[in-house]
Amino acid sequence: MSHGFDLEPALKPPVPDNPKLASVSRLLDCINSLLLKLSMCALVLTALILTYSVVTRYFFKVATDWQDEASVFMLVGVTFFCTAYVQSYRGHIGIEALSSLLSRRVNAVRLFIVDFMSFLFCAFFSWKSWTLFHEAYVDGQTTSSTLAPPLWIPYGIMAFGMSLLTLQLLIQVLARATNKRSTGETESE
Repeated sequence: MSHGFDLEPALKPPVPDNPKLASVSRLLDCINSLLLKLSMCALVLTALILTYSVVTRYFFKVATDWQDEASVFMLVGVTFFCTAYVQSYRGHIGIEALSSLLSRRVNAVRLFIVDFMSFLFCAFFSWKSWTLFHEAYVDGQTTSSTLAPPLWIPYGIMAFGMSLLTLQLLIQVLARATNKRSTGETESE
């Protein structure tokens, strides 16, 4: 259990024992790495857009109404495109108060249940996100600003990102169920 900053780089995500699962996991790792790089660029671009907006408003008294939505859309992308990558490293916040009190076997069962319940929640969230995307696309929904970009863009980003997270969780659940390793794994949440 760590209560400070980790100074060492994170270990690569474990590869499942099952060959088919391992190939899907490697493909997902490539997609996650690509989306991580794209998200880094989007974050820098968002900072530049917001800086431009502040400078033009302050020095030139020119209002910009497009920067808020562009920034929000990119931040939605950054958030949802990186969730599967973070999950592959088990980097999401987890409460480890119980892990030190439980035996290895019970802790392994606890981790399986947590992964499975997270998978179910994310699968539901993905499904609802895709329905929002579909409704926004079919109905031609837009934001209420003067720029009025279509809402299917952030909904599509959210749905795609949540689908990747759901797939990542499914791979982890299946790997935990099919791996031949002992139940004494020291993997933390």
